[in-house]
Amino acid sequence: MEKLIEEFSVGLFFWQTILFIALIFLLRKFAWKPILNAVIEREEKIEGALKAAEEAENKMKELSANNEKILADARVERESILKDGRSIKEKMIADAKSQASTEAEKIITSAKEQINIEKMKAMTEIKNQVADISIEMAEKILRTELKDAKNQKKLIEEALKKQIN
Repeated sequence: MEKLIEEFSVGLFFWQTILFIALIFLLRKFAWKPILNAVIEREEKIEGALKAAEEAENKMKELSANNEKILADARVERESILKDGRSIKEKMIADAKSQASTEAEKIITSAKEQINIEKMKAMTEIKNQVADISIEMAEKILRTELKDAKNQKKLIEEALKKQIN
């Protein structure tokens, strides 16, 4: 340190100070402004990017909330559609059962009527056959009994007696 003080030159110090001040002036004029402008510009870009990121985050939150709402609405609508489908299915089944029951009753009623009609036809046919058989038997009996004149006379007398009494 003593050596520095012994070799100290005022002229050299003066010129170094002037050069240093000139260098600072030149740097301030030509380098600092562009550097400060670049730093300020970079800072503004970073702030803009941060704002954009914050806006994007807010939009994502909003979209997420909207998506949840849409999903909830879709679930509600799906449940409503399924419920309506079930009620329509149950109504269709009930209607089909009712219609089938009505049709079955109609078929049963029609079958009963057909059975009664067929029964009446059969009864009429049996009566007609019985009458025909009775007439044939009566005819045969009368022929055998009326073959001879004595029997004929006896039958006429009995019929007259019944008529008189």
